[in-house]
Amino acid sequence: MKKSISENYDYVIVGSGFGGSVSALRLSEKGYKVLVIEKGKWWKPSDFPKTNWNLRKWLWIPSLRFFGFFKMTFLKHVGILSGVGVGGGSLVYANTLPRPKDAFFKSGSWKGIADWKSELEPFYREAEKMLGATTNPKLFDADNALKEVATQMGHQKEFEPTDVAVFFGEPEITVPDPFFNGKGPERSGCTHCGACMTGCRYNAKNTLDKNYLYLAMNLGAEVVAEHIVTDVRPDGAGNGSDGYVVSFKKMTGLFSKSKTVKAKGVVMAGGVLGTIRLLLDMKTKGLPNLSHKTGDDIRTNNESLILVHSRQKEKKFSEGVAIGSIFPPDEDSHVEPVRYGSGSGFFKLMGVPMILGKNGFTRTIKLLGHFIAHPASSFRIYFSKNFAEESVILLFMQHLNSTLQFKKGLFNLGSRVSTGKAPSSFIPRAKELAVRTSQVINGKPYVMTTEVLFGIPTTAHILGGAVIGESSKTGVIDKNHRVFGYENMYVCDGSAISANPGVNPSLTITAMSERAMSLIPEKREQQKK
Repeated sequence: MKKSISENYDYVIVGSGFGGSVSALRLSEKGYKVLVIEKGKWWKPSDFPKTNWNLRKWLWIPSLRFFGFFKMTFLKHVGILSGVGVGGGSLVYANTLPRPKDAFFKSGSWKGIADWKSELEPFYREAEKMLGATTNPKLFDADNALKEVATQMGHQKEFEPTDVAVFFGEPEITVPDPFFNGKGPERSGCTHCGACMTGCRYNAKNTLDKNYLYLAMNLGAEVVAEHIVTDVRPDGAGNGSDGYVVSFKKMTGLFSKSKTVKAKGVVMAGGVLGTIRLLLDMKTKGLPNLSHKTGDDIRTNNESLILVHSRQKEKKFSEGVAIGSIFPPDEDSHVEPVRYGSGSGFFKLMGVPMILGKNGFTRTIKLLGHFIAHPASSFRIYFSKNFAEESVILLFMQHLNSTLQFKKGLFNLGSRVSTGKAPSSFIPRAKELAVRTSQVINGKPYVMTTEVLFGIPTTAHILGGAVIGESSKTGVIDKNHRVFGYENMYVCDGSAISANPGVNPSLTITAMSERAMSLIPEKREQQKK
């Protein structure tokens, strides 16, 4: 932690992901003194591992002294993939910036509170500009395979390259800041290596430390990395009108004393796992007035991740950006081909042949029978010399509604079904797409072992838990992201997403945070009140 850290701030921001970085910049622009606290590390391009086999640098498992930037969390109803580090999920996400369909703006807990599509339109445009959204200029083998599937299903017209947060330029040629009139850092052109999600080593990915957070720090915002916030409670008046005391401690040290700062306001932006865990903890301690809806309306984006391992040796499915194309197989769904860079084959160890069945026992018996009946094809993936080059990962998403509730557990969060059916890893449309893709690339579909054994789906986009509502009876925050029951406390991250977007949510989180911050007056105006 910096020795020059102050005792008092206007705002403390918990987390440095999409919501936290937006908040840091916009509050700094308005003259506020800002501190961002991030539990993960700073990462330079040269720090990232070359492949995800370097587990100590890739995975975030503090108990094992692994301080990487990729975290896997397994709860009763869902497995969650997330990012840790300065820049949050932008370090590991697939750069993909689609907008949701209209159904997203008209469903969920925020339904009818505002004309959300119109309200957010200017902020989507601003978010796209800030994140450097541009259309992927080139399709590669994985994209062409998905295009053939789209054509087979009669959706060739809807197939399109993705809008991505990448600087393409000339490969590996460094140029002055191309996005912010020279106020940003130097950048280098994309090499289409496909390694976006294991950390861009070529300075081409538009992570938040290169835009929002970079500009915020130039305006005086301070960032404390490798520290986790452990306590937030009012300082004086119980509703926070006198400010807050924020306690935090070093995350990467063996022994760490708690430190505190005071702030007039707090922005919760630690992602669903960070924000909801902290809020649930504080509801029984320093923030008892939090809504009973805290931790409710959790959504998985109804996702399915399926690995298709190909026998086509002439193909290189690792080439391109992490997600270079997308199409909707029906009005409720989207599918994208995901890739890792050459050499990154860790996930093959977690895969088993795609097996369907009513319960875990049935699926386990079927799986064992499949291994016995088809040993060559079943075990082939584990002996693959370059899994990433030989595989397409299908990311399937839906905006259909079902929700979970997270509860405070002894060592981790607990989950239960709140509304609708439990999230399922067995979605008929996802299976159809996997079979079609397998036929196109002469491959075999695999899923995560946890899906077959326990029926638990895996999502890279966990959302909700501190949703927008008309009151504390229906939500945790109001339409302006202010926490019910407390003054000058906001939630600006995936926790605030109040319906299933059915697409990658990073752009939406950014746009919603832009809108929330636009409604906070400049410091001079605030002081006049």
